[in-house]
Amino acid sequence: MYKSILLAYDGTEAGQRALLESKEIAQWSHAEVWLVAVMPSPANLAGYDGSIYIPEIAERDKQRFQTILDDGLARMVQAGYQAQGQLLTGETVHEISEFARKAHADLIVVGHKHLDSWAARWWRGSVSGALIEHAPCSVLCVITN
Repeated sequence: MYKSILLAYDGTEAGQRALLESKEIAQWSHAEVWLVAVMPSPANLAGYDGSIYIPEIAERDKQRFQTILDDGLARMVQAGYQAQGQLLTGETVHEISEFARKAHADLIVVGHKHLDSWAARWWRGSVSGALIEHAPCSVLCVITN
């Protein structure tokens, strides 16, 4: 039985489907639910081309990710569920895994969209695939085609 569920929420269609799945699982198991959104660290925002870190851009991006997180929390509340939210900064898989450890999560729920081409899969990588390797608990990947 799951006692603590962590949903890695990014606001995409796959993320919204994962949100629906986590609500159902939380209701079934009476689990505590955490929503996390992960913002790339400012060093990653600057790029590799030697561009300069601009605080205004970092703040705008932080607000954008906070809005995504707030939207997910609002969807949970509208559906009659309680959830806590946390905006994380850094490398996605690492931050989700570390937060799952701290929250003593039994389950991580993440959306996954199948990519059509091998090049797209290679370029983007797979957060859900990497989470399976690094997570301290079970990972449920909610598939969107």
